[in-house]
Amino acid sequence: MEIVQLWQLFHQPLKQFVINRTGDPIAADDIVQDTFIKIHLNIKNLRDEEKIKPWVYQITRNAIIDYYRRERSFEELPFNLPSTEEEIEISTQLASCIKPMIEQLPLKYREALTITELQGYTQVELSMQLGIFLSGAKSRVQRGRLKLKELLLACCHVNKDLLGHIQDYEIKGPLQTESCTSSCNCNL
Repeated sequence: MEIVQLWQLFHQPLKQFVINRTGDPIAADDIVQDTFIKIHLNIKNLRDEEKIKPWVYQITRNAIIDYYRRERSFEELPFNLPSTEEEIEISTQLASCIKPMIEQLPLKYREALTITELQGYTQVELSMQLGIFLSGAKSRVQRGRLKLKELLLACCHVNKDLLGHIQDYEIKGPLQTESCTSSCNCNL
């Protein structure tokens, strides 16, 4: 199949597909253009023309993921980043607990937090990777964060200022609670 035929057949459906996932018609034009460049460069590698539609849509999904990765590099930093050396040290110490505590979560929340918080993917990319709706991905991340917070607070008292900066923490008494292992699985 020639690239002109592919353009006529897939241009409009792909553009709508991309708009539905990005909400940005201008970005959709760029993503679709990138998709057709990749199709043109790789069409010779397609062995079964009956599989052209899933092949084209897979290239498009990858182009959407690439778009979000590029966009993420321009995001502004959150307002409440730790600012003093003491705040940075305290945050770093508490951060050593996060990965082991994520490992204690049920699989669907562990998977969502690992992909978004530890691997740095967006919730949109999470939804595409897991094949679920964006609302489901957002829900898993939010519920996972709440469960993670419960685990952390079961092990430690965390004191924050009015802006949400962590001022101090203290490991709770005997570290044997229902939701907390004997060492909280962290390096405090």
